[in-house]
Amino acid sequence: MKKSRHPTVLTISELAGVSPSTVSRALNDDARISQEVRAKVQRIAKEQGYTPNALARSLVSRTSGVVGLVLGNLSNPFYAELAEIIHARIAPMGKRLMLLHIGGEQLDMESMQTVFQYQMDGCIVTSASMSSKVAEICERYRLPMVMINRVAQLHSCAVSCHNYDGGYWIADALLAAGHRKLAAVGGRPNTSTSQNREAGFLECMSQRGVEPWARYCGHSTYDGGYKAGCELLAAAEHPDGIFAINDIMALGVLDAAREFGIKVPDEISVVGFDDIRAASWAGYNLTTIAQPVEAMVERSLDLLFARMSDPTLAGEEHYIRGEFRIRGTARLGSELVLAGREARRE
Repeated sequence: MKKSRHPTVLTISELAGVSPSTVSRALNDDARISQEVRAKVQRIAKEQGYTPNALARSLVSRTSGVVGLVLGNLSNPFYAELAEIIHARIAPMGKRLMLLHIGGEQLDMESMQTVFQYQMDGCIVTSASMSSKVAEICERYRLPMVMINRVAQLHSCAVSCHNYDGGYWIADALLAAGHRKLAAVGGRPNTSTSQNREAGFLECMSQRGVEPWARYCGHSTYDGGYKAGCELLAAAEHPDGIFAINDIMALGVLDAAREFGIKVPDEISVVGFDDIRAASWAGYNLTTIAQPVEAMVERSLDLLFARMSDPTLAGEEHYIRGEFRIRGTARLGSELVLAGREARRE
């Protein structure tokens, strides 16, 4: 049997000698079609290399089986790891993940045209924020959208780590161990995640009557963290503790400390936030707060699928506690104050 270059349902119909509707039912294992006809149609489809047209199916069912993941910042490996977990969760459900990289931090109308063009059933937004106009249009078109690691705006749902509390815990632990010259390396300006982590850190210091040694913007990148580390450590007198609001910047700070010959944690403690894979590598062994990524993904998908079934559901915000991962880059001591908090020494 000669193989068609682009086999369709009509191609299979002609070769099998049955109607196109019978082919569709046979390929879907419809019990109304005899076992003999189903076997024949499926055999021909396999020989021809036929694959269903997902776009055509979506036009009929008004669902595409596609879940979008909107990413603004790809420099932080946390988001690549997050994408892997989301994909692993939805693939067994027969859903496909489509990545949409918007380049900047703002999900605008141009980016949303892609979402509507591919008829996504719903979207997860991370490392990006939405304008009020985009949020209003998503609401109008009943497009389910959930934000991870971001605070919800208007009608969106959001799932996040307790970022403010995490920053507070880090300052609390460092101060309890005797540190007094503490510096903060913040992320991109005007992002809720960065602001909340730094705010918690500074609030704890304020309550203890300790002024920040320095505050530096590292723009949430390794290079930014490295540059911040170099500037903070080049002076004759430097901080005795640095909190970088994400791990990728903390790794940059650690490499800067190596270059200046400053011993970690003997001369300076460094703490991050996220617990990316590289944080546990022997070369870094970074003390950090681990985001509860698995739990955040599960909660986000629950919210998203519920709204895919019923787009009229109201928005919700959920915050999940992180876990202190105590490794080798910080002097925290046995008196570490973590009552009622998750902590693990490694």
